[in-house]
Amino acid sequence: MRLFKHLYLFCLPILFYGCGPYSFTGTSIKDNIETFQVNYFQNSANLIEPGFDRDFTLALQDLILNQTNLNLTNSNGDLVYEGEITDYRISPTTAQANSTAAQNRLTVSVNVRFYDKNEPDEEFEQRFSFFYDYSGNALLQGAQKDTAHEEIFERLTQDIFNATLAKW
Repeated sequence: MRLFKHLYLFCLPILFYGCGPYSFTGTSIKDNIETFQVNYFQNSANLIEPGFDRDFTLALQDLILNQTNLNLTNSNGDLVYEGEITDYRISPTTAQANSTAAQNRLTVSVNVRFYDKNEPDEEFEQRFSFFYDYSGNALLQGAQKDTAHEEIFERLTQDIFNATLAKW
């Protein structure tokens, strides 16, 4: 019994040490990374939706703050996100017999440049895009527009997060 107790006390620390740092969000953030900065994403799309650029920038900041223990900074961040909104487009996706749209699609594309001060090999520039479909009879305004933007923000920011911190 005494031998079993000593063996247990010896193996327990090794078991926990082998687990290493684990994150429920699936992030792979190195110990030397403490801060991040998200520079303002300018809207350079042909169709400009007022406030969309600000809301997208804040959505990306909020996602990283909520899913990591990194601190947001305005300059000299260990990780830097910057880019521009390159496309904000509404187009018909399906037609009805009377040549009207049965369904419309809002498509948003964002060009992201990611910099890692400690790991320059991890840096990249990539385009992310997502869409929201809605009825051709509806106008994209009010609650419909808010829902579309929220869904697009959720998907785009999660894709950016996965590409930069989760490495999926």
